[in-house]
Formats: sequence, structure tokens, C-alpha cells
Amino acid sequence: MKTRFVLIQTSHAGNVGAAARAMKTMGFDDLVLVAPRWANVLRREETIQRASGALDVLAQARIVETLDEALDGMSHLCATAMTPRDFGPPTRAPRQHLEMLVQGKLRPASAAPETPAAPETGVAFLFGCERFGMANEDVYRCDVALSIPSNPQFGSLNLGAAIQLIAYEWRQALGGFALENAAPAQLPDRADAAQVGGMLTHWEQALTHIGFLDPAAPKKLMPRLNQMFNRAQLSPEEIHILRGVAKAMLQSTPPNR
Repeated sequence: MKTRFVLIQTSHAGNVGAAARAMKTMGFDDLVLVAPRWANVLRREETIQRASGALDVLAQARIVETLDEALDGMSHLCATAMTPRDFGPPTRAPRQHLEMLVQGKLRPASAAPETPAAPETGVAFLFGCERFGMANEDVYRCDVALSIPSNPQFGSLNLGAAIQLIAYEWRQALGGFALENAAPAQLPDRADAAQVGGMLTHWEQALTHIGFLDPAAPKKLMPRLNQMFNRAQLSPEEIHILRGVAKAMLQSTPPNR
């Protein structure tokens, strides 16, 4: 299923670059501009800077004069409009609608319930100009008006951010990208019983030297330390560190008694 992002009368060159970057991040590259403010918008410095690595998307983007040209070959049209139109298409959240689209649950209202939805040849996402959004007549020709759920007190989204959200939701509906799992960390070698025993003997001497352990009344200090170090599953390098600590304690001046 082809995917196209259509920007209608875009007035800020930077938003065109941001759109290209947002699209490429989600694996899309078909960008069409309808009557943008700047005829050379695809070559403007601000556009190129905001694209930030998505210059290939800009290179194949097209500029057309009419929306009809932009929608050639597209069978399912998704307007983006925060405000529902009285005579417009149904308003849905992107995730809800796009999942229905991919699962083939969308069909004309006049169709019989058992009639399967016709396969779509291409999906176009339409975005209006920054100041006024989409014109009513452009919304009316679409199959749905996608409204991004947002804070009721502040639902204003930058054009680039809105494109990023729609592109993400569409990519997720299509199956998403697999996460690149980091290589599993190699478990360090575990010290053997003899190494742990030797370290504990060293610590017993050091603790006695500094007066922390009383050989005449050791209580359960050493068995408890033994259990603690066993739970830690020490590596030979860690044993070496702990023995270094014990050595430093033995070389210290014992407290006056």
C-alpha cells in the first residue's frame, strides 16, 4: 500500500524539512507539496537544515499546483483536522482509524455488512497550512478526519510534530520496526570456592587487625560475610579488589586499645 504525505500551502520552509525528517524516521519517502509559499522551498537553506539527513526525501519530493495532482493514485484520504466539520467525514483518533484500515474493517456506509472492504491502493495524509489548517472543501473530500488526542486546553501542534505522530501511528499499524536489541552482556567468570575462601580468610585477618572482629567472640560475622559474598557471585577481578582492601587494612595502624 503506497503512502503519501501531502502538505497544502505550507508557508514555513523549515516545516518542509522537518516533514522530510519525520517521514524518513518512520520509513516513508513520498512527499508532495501543493502550492507552497516558496517556489524554491525544497532548496532553501532552512529546509535543508531542518531535514537533517533526509535530503533524499527532499530530492524526490514534488511540488504541484492543485490537490488533485497531489492525490493521483491515492484511494484513501486522511485529513488532519483538530476541529470536526459539520458535513465532513467521521473524526477519529489516528490509532483507531489506521488499525481499522489495515485490518480491512472500513467499508462505505451504504455497503452490506457482509461486503468486504475494497483493497486500498494508496493512503494519503493531508496537512493544511500552518495558520489556518485545512480548508473545508479539502476535508470534505477525505474519508476521515484524523484528530490527535491532546490537552483540551492546548491542542496546538507544530506541523512537523503532527507529521511525526501520524507517521509513527501509521508505521505501527503496518507492523512497526523491530527494536535493535543490544548484544547481551557477557557474564563475567565466577570466582571458585577456593578464591572466595582465601578472600574471606584475608578479610578475617584484616577485620581482626583493625579491631572490628574479636576472635574471642566472633559471633556470626564471618558466616554472614560468607553468605553475602556468595550471593554476590563475585568474579576473580572482584575478589582481587576485595583482597586489596583487606591488604590495605592490614597495613594500616591498628587503633589504640
